[in-house]
Amino acid sequence: MITEEKIKKIQGYKTWSIKKKVDELLMEDSYMYANLGIDSTPTEKKYVKNMSRKIYKAISIISPLDGYILEAHMNEKDLTQ
Repeated sequence: MITEEKIKKIQGYKTWSIKKKVDELLMEDSYMYANLGIDSTPTEKKYVKNMSRKIYKAISIISPLDGYILEAHMNEKDLTQ
C-alpha cells in the first residue's frame, strides 16, 4: 500500500521524467484499487479513495494537465453517487 511519504519520494525524483513519475503514481493507484474486493471494509475503501486523491494531487503538481483531468473525473464520479 502506498503512503504519503512514498508519493512525495516519487514526486521528488530528479532523474525520472515526468511521464515516468506519473506512470509510477498511476500504477500504485491502480494497484490499490485492484486489491479492493467484496471483503474490503468501508474503512479500507475510504483509505484507498483518500490516497487516490493525494496521488492525483501529486500528479497535478508534476503534470498540471494530467492532474486536472484525473481530479475532474474523480469529482464527476463523486457527484453521481
